[in-house]
Amino acid sequence: MIPESMIKVRFLKADGTLDHEVDAPAGTNLLDLAQREGQPLEGACEGQMACSTCHVVVAKDDFCRLPPASEEEDDLLDLAWQVRPTSRLACQIKLTEDLGTLTVQMPGGAYNLDR
Repeated sequence: MIPESMIKVRFLKADGTLDHEVDAPAGTNLLDLAQREGQPLEGACEGQMACSTCHVVVAKDDFCRLPPASEEEDDLLDLAWQVRPTSRLACQIKLTEDLGTLTVQMPGGAYNLDR
């Protein structure tokens, strides 16, 4: 049996301090992992990319290793709370073996236009 590749994910609080880190298998969706780990990401659309409530800020060093955001994701990020140049939607980030590590910061709030 071949062991699964594990990716170390560091979750930072809104103030930039480390909340905690966890190892997750390659193929894991970041939103699913964040919710399992108690991170404050609503994911109101359940990962269907119809909201921006799973917005995270990816560390600059890690951002360049992610596939580029789709046009639809970019459009939704325009509606997110405190968007930064390295903002992404967690529902669109799949942990891949080549990432190795990923550091994401919670934005500290979210707009949910469905309510």
